[in-house]
Amino acid sequence: MRHHVVRRLLSAGVTVLILSVVVFGSIELIPSDAVDIMLGLRRTEESAAALRHKLGLDLPPAVRYVRWLGGVLRGSLGTSLVTEEPVADSIRQRLPVTAQLALLATLIGVAIGVPSGLLSATRRYSVIDHISTIGSTIGVSVPDFWLATLLILVLSVKWRVLPLGGLLPSGLEDPVGYLKRMIMPAVSLGLPSAAVYFRMTRSAMLEVIHTEYITTAYGKGLSERRVIVGHALKNALIPVVTAAGLELTWMVGGSFIIESIFALPGLGRVTLQAIFQRDYTMIQGCLLVYSVVVVALSIGMDLVYAWLDPRIRYE
Repeated sequence: MRHHVVRRLLSAGVTVLILSVVVFGSIELIPSDAVDIMLGLRRTEESAAALRHKLGLDLPPAVRYVRWLGGVLRGSLGTSLVTEEPVADSIRQRLPVTAQLALLATLIGVAIGVPSGLLSATRRYSVIDHISTIGSTIGVSVPDFWLATLLILVLSVKWRVLPLGGLLPSGLEDPVGYLKRMIMPAVSLGLPSAAVYFRMTRSAMLEVIHTEYITTAYGKGLSERRVIVGHALKNALIPVVTAAGLELTWMVGGSFIIESIFALPGLGRVTLQAIFQRDYTMIQGCLLVYSVVVVALSIGMDLVYAWLDPRIRYE
């Protein structure tokens, strides 16, 4: 297991290095640069040349990349062109909101999708199976932003039982207020994911429960609950873990729509604002953080695979 972890960490380091080149190069390909944003209408050729020299933008791209990478390794992602605040501080303040939203949405999706998929597989062609399958089809088809708008109209505008969103109180100081502001965004992201978990769990369980070792377990006189939960479910969870990892990655990277709808101070909303404001330094820092998060989640999935199936760690 230790060698498996070391190999994954080494490959992750190489992947992050390649992604840093891609992130830096993508910003370099943008026609305008930081000088145009910072000077605006006050831009002249002399002032632009002076500021470009001060920022080091007149150096070759390779030199600037090495300098930028050195700053990243020291924990510095540069300064925002709009707010003139350190990018690392802005990301550090907002990343926890996005992470908490993604984790809560994942918990909601797994809590709904996995048990319903398990029940549907063990009760195949029953009324429960048909209702669950129809519900999963609807869940996959419904866009998260439409569901978010519907929740706001019903729960916030009509019934007024939940706040529209905005700044989050501390989860430790005011857990009730925190959940009131997080539950609608989390449900908006989690319900479509629950449909994915349901389908993956159902198909994986249908494949597993017809294998020989499950038949043998029944032949030994084990109860259905022990056979399903103790033997079949663990082997059926590998594709579910894959789906959960992909969904969690998508939630972290694609939550900017939900964060904008509910006015949550998360990383996705900041990234969207940086794009509109052409804050290239902030965009660069956010893209790098997203890349690192995706790689970290990939390593986490591999470790869960190795725990669920010991054969993987020896490959």
